[in-house]
Amino acid sequence: MANSNIKKPRFRYPILLTIKTYFFITIGLIIYSFAWTAFLLPFELVSGGISGISAMIYYFAGYNFGLTYFIINAILLFAGAKALGLRLGIKTIYAVLVISLFFILFKEYFEAPVVENLLISALAGGLLAGIGIGIVFTQGGSIGGTDIIAMLIEKYRAITPGRMILLFDVIIIGSSYFLFESIEIVVYGIIIMAVMFYAKDMLLMGERQSVQMFIFSRKYDEIAKRIANDIGRGVTLVNAKGWYSREGSYLLMIVVRKHETSSVYKSIKEIDPEAFITVANVMGVFGKGFDPVKH
Repeated sequence: MANSNIKKPRFRYPILLTIKTYFFITIGLIIYSFAWTAFLLPFELVSGGISGISAMIYYFAGYNFGLTYFIINAILLFAGAKALGLRLGIKTIYAVLVISLFFILFKEYFEAPVVENLLISALAGGLLAGIGIGIVFTQGGSIGGTDIIAMLIEKYRAITPGRMILLFDVIIIGSSYFLFESIEIVVYGIIIMAVMFYAKDMLLMGERQSVQMFIFSRKYDEIAKRIANDIGRGVTLVNAKGWYSREGSYLLMIVVRKHETSSVYKSIKEIDPEAFITVANVMGVFGKGFDPVKH
């Protein structure tokens, strides 16, 4: 069976990997900030999360949107660290600081709507915001916010964070009725939230899709070592015998994320360009290195 104790590969240039990670996190934060300041705020639209709360405070009292977002998140980060003993990742702190800065900078340039149509603006804002969050999540980042509130409540109540976050978003969007006294704004807020979640999930789903690969090669030992050491995935050796040659050998079976297949192909080509490979999509992969086993 596959060796589940395979260690993840040590990158030769960890600094470059870190730079790449933060580069993509920053791109995601820019897209998210642009979505709010260019499409949602000019039409006084509302969505969930701390961004939604900050937006309503901005609409009602005129306080700086980016600064409000930073203050609320700073309070939540402090409360979370104190109550839960959270070891706050540098990525989360970085995201809160950078996204607040971009909110402040972009707000100066997008006083008027980028597009004149309210529905198109809502859809574009939700889509871009979802893509931005998705990019941040693929790099192991987080934008904090209601995630921390959900974890605080989970400590005292048997409610999953996912349900709490959804409940918070619905409450935030629903409360916008008392500010605008308009069902239309609430409906647009729900549309934005739905598009945002859909875009984020589609992006994350692509990142988490897995494939099963069978590799037939006489150089199976070299290929297995390369996959285990350089890619960090377990390899299963299966006894096989060619019908024509009647020669006994092994075939390799591995399961990898779809985005890792290019590395596998490259490794195989360098070792045995004549290797025979089959690839099949799998519905789900659970266990170490993939998704946790669900109840």
